[in-house]
Amino acid sequence: MIEKKIVVGEGTEFPLNGILTLPDAASPGAPVPAVVMVHGSGASNMDEKVMKLTPFKDLAEGLAARGIASIRYDKRSFAHGRKMLKEGDVTVVSETIEDAVLAAGILREEPSVDPGKIFIIGHSMGAMLAPRIDAEGGDFAGLILMAGTPRTLDEVMMGQNEDVLSKVKGLTRWIVKKQVAKLEKTFAPLHEMTDEEAKKVKVGGGTTLYYFKEMAVHPAADYLLAGTKPVLIMQGDKDFQVSVEKDFNAYKTLLKNRPNVAFRLYEGLNHAFVPAISDNIMKVKQEYGTERHIGDEVIGDLASWIHAQAEEI
Repeated sequence: MIEKKIVVGEGTEFPLNGILTLPDAASPGAPVPAVVMVHGSGASNMDEKVMKLTPFKDLAEGLAARGIASIRYDKRSFAHGRKMLKEGDVTVVSETIEDAVLAAGILREEPSVDPGKIFIIGHSMGAMLAPRIDAEGGDFAGLILMAGTPRTLDEVMMGQNEDVLSKVKGLTRWIVKKQVAKLEKTFAPLHEMTDEEAKKVKVGGGTTLYYFKEMAVHPAADYLLAGTKPVLIMQGDKDFQVSVEKDFNAYKTLLKNRPNVAFRLYEGLNHAFVPAISDNIMKVKQEYGTERHIGDEVIGDLASWIHAQAEEI
């Protein structure tokens, strides 16, 4: 395995540190397939580190051992969060899409990578955005959606809060119920608001309702239904951030009988595709605070699918 330090957006206002990981056998004479990794929600470093878990690092190393290159990089909101908020409304375009397209461009210029065999791996919210990234400049050979959903982001957030509400009792339940009601009231007029109205309503952390509105008018479902590129949809059945019923099965219903789409559901794995300790959303610290790594089954399936698609190009 060879690792090279790179900068996504070098020379721009928002340069991002990253790593290009290459298999040992990769060379200009034997270019390999590659993937761009796109983070979930929130500010994440290039490993997508969540407490003791580092899913993107696991994927990069595991795929390199199976002949596939990758690029991972710090998310813009991780490296330049304050600057972004100071300069105006943050959207998924400025936070995620622009940089993923730039990362794909770096891979296409790498002599050891086959420019026609570059795929995107989107995790969580990155999976929700991957079809749009592909359509808006990524132009990938195929899409891998890990722990994503065809629902809108506001629907997912409301669902997670309602899940928390169902797990608590007494005074805590009363407090959470008020918070859920407040969030529901905030989101209720979202889809009827003008852009300017949405920009005036703060949701938290400096984010406004416009972030959710802009994303909602570009739903993943529309891009997936319009597309014909190969798609691999993956989820763990112990994931408490998205669910088998509401999300994985929703993808299956939406994309039923599509020959370009494959599905993989993993028994006992959580949102980060490591063995789950609990499927209780109230035990987040326990779930992500214990070191584990993505196993051979997931990485092997990823690599096999990528190589199979690459052979058909």
